[in-house]
Amino acid sequence: MLARDVISAGPLVLRAPTEADLGAIAETCGDPVTARFLPLLPEPYDVDDARAYLKLARAKWDDGGAEFAVTEDGRYAGSVGVRPPDRWGVTEIGYLVAPWARGRGVATTAVRAVTEWLIDQGVRRVELQAEVENTASLRVACKAGFHEEGRRRDAKLLRDGRAADLVTFARLDRDPGAPVEPYLPLFEGGELSDGVVRLTPLAPSDAADYHRVMNEPSVQAFSVSPGTSLEEDERRCRYTMYFWVTGQRIELAVRNAADGAFAGHLQLMQVSPVIGQAMIGYSLAPGFRGRGFMTRAVRLLVDWAFARTPLHRVVAGTDAVNRASHAVLERAGFVRECVHAQLLPRQDGTRADDVSWVRVRPS
Repeated sequence: MLARDVISAGPLVLRAPTEADLGAIAETCGDPVTARFLPLLPEPYDVDDARAYLKLARAKWDDGGAEFAVTEDGRYAGSVGVRPPDRWGVTEIGYLVAPWARGRGVATTAVRAVTEWLIDQGVRRVELQAEVENTASLRVACKAGFHEEGRRRDAKLLRDGRAADLVTFARLDRDPGAPVEPYLPLFEGGELSDGVVRLTPLAPSDAADYHRVMNEPSVQAFSVSPGTSLEEDERRCRYTMYFWVTGQRIELAVRNAADGAFAGHLQLMQVSPVIGQAMIGYSLAPGFRGRGFMTRAVRLLVDWAFARTPLHRVVAGTDAVNRASHAVLERAGFVRECVHAQLLPRQDGTRADDVSWVRVRPS
């Protein structure tokens, strides 16, 4: 049984929700962003629904869990709920933030405060789940000292009937609780550009263009994996920010800066913090070739990596006969490092030599 406490956390006070919160709760739960990630909420959501929530909140406390209203200067700013701990001292935390309180660290502060409160009461493990596309929630988990433990595939159904993955995070009582700093920080302003090309996170709206480029015959000729379906590529595009926030890789759309047209795909993958190395891979649509687009894109990304991440080496692997790719890397400042004999499987069942390239952080 958890103690019915009031928690103070800097400018925030967390307490049991009351009738005075009804209007703000209704407005928050009726907000499209809230509804997007909490599909079981009634739609539309009104004050009567908020009153029913208060009844459920009181019952949760009676059952051994907790339900807090997060307030700032006396005003409702969100909610944090806690499942009753099981016999092994394991519980799960969930939260939502009012539209007027987003982007100011309210969720991170509240989640961290409630987690510390739970650990002080003997809870051994606190879990948090975030939908794979909920970038804000993924970042909150990391900032609040939670560690990513994996992805539960198709674990949630959205309002449109589509199945979505849930990312599981946890914090143990022995964890230090310090923010999990991103190895790959997000781009400032959301993109990189040199005025000719723009690099933006690959988005679900790019899926059709991405699919077209990746299945183009001249791209497939040098691909180590077979072509994929549009459905598979749509799913991949939905994982972009999850991969980025958790430091696994960066997936980018290469665009014509003049009109935003999709020109190709660029990725930073196989990220190894232990040795400070990552690999780039890229593909360009035929209509944009011969204009230096990919050289600019590769240079932009690698320059950013050396300026904003701890990476020391960025490598690339190319088919020995892919002269166009060799030229891109040479112009982008890479040097040929070695050859791996018969490393790359080709679509016809043969194997190609891999020419390995590298750019090292400037001294």
